[in-house]
Amino acid sequence: MQPIERIKEFGGWLNRYRHASTACGCEMTFSVYLPPQAETGRVPAVYWLSGFACTDDSARTRIGAQRDAAELGLALVMPDTSPRGAEVPDLPDRDDLGQGAGFYVNATQSPWETHYRMYDYVTRELPALVEQELPLMTGMRSIAGHSMGGHGALICALGNPGMFWSVSAFAPICNPSLSGWGRQCFSAYLGDNRENWKDYDATCLIESGASAPPLLIDQGTDDEFLADQLHPENLKAACERHGIPCNLRMREGYDHSDRFVATFIGEHLAYHAKALGLMRDG
Repeated sequence: MQPIERIKEFGGWLNRYRHASTACGCEMTFSVYLPPQAETGRVPAVYWLSGFACTDDSARTRIGAQRDAAELGLALVMPDTSPRGAEVPDLPDRDDLGQGAGFYVNATQSPWETHYRMYDYVTRELPALVEQELPLMTGMRSIAGHSMGGHGALICALGNPGMFWSVSAFAPICNPSLSGWGRQCFSAYLGDNRENWKDYDATCLIESGASAPPLLIDQGTDDEFLADQLHPENLKAACERHGIPCNLRMREGYDHSDRFVATFIGEHLAYHAKALGLMRDG
């Protein structure tokens, strides 16, 4: 881990790092916010996954999570959304496929399979790295995300029972096998056999018996992508059929933007802090 930036915020430190990733076969950049409590001991972490066309910088500059994280004693781990670099395949005229749109899967198709392994990066390589090098509690972690990152948070939690103590999402792509975004990314990264898509589709994972902590999902009613891309009703129905608690909150008038996330990010971090034992009822 090579530190490349350090900024004091709300009594803690917003740090940015670069490292050589084995999973992605390239140099990766990520950010970590360490709350003031990390000066005197180890703290639990929330992993935040961003959406299309974002980087690690998007979360730390747009959604205002650091103030709440400082008050709650939570670290924030904010990875990039895909591998990057001159050697990494890309479609420069697209923001929904290629660099910036890794979709949090392990690609199996050429030319993507060597570098586009964001699932392993988020669930294996990055947690092992930061929990070794930073004052984070080993194994005490939760996960959240927005849009494509909300999809990533759901599938990482569903595919790795016990790894994350809680999971939440804003406007996630809940059933990507049925959405335009999901179909194009899955076809490119995973091939045309739709059976292979199910391992990275939250609704399909639940239908196949995957377990997870209770799900917290916020969805804006004025989200321009709600009808065609997100399908939260499918996820909710699958959870009801399989006994997984899912608190789907339809937020009247809110859209798909970072301003929607910023409005409710404090509630999500409090939800994770409670699951991680930092808060108690009353």
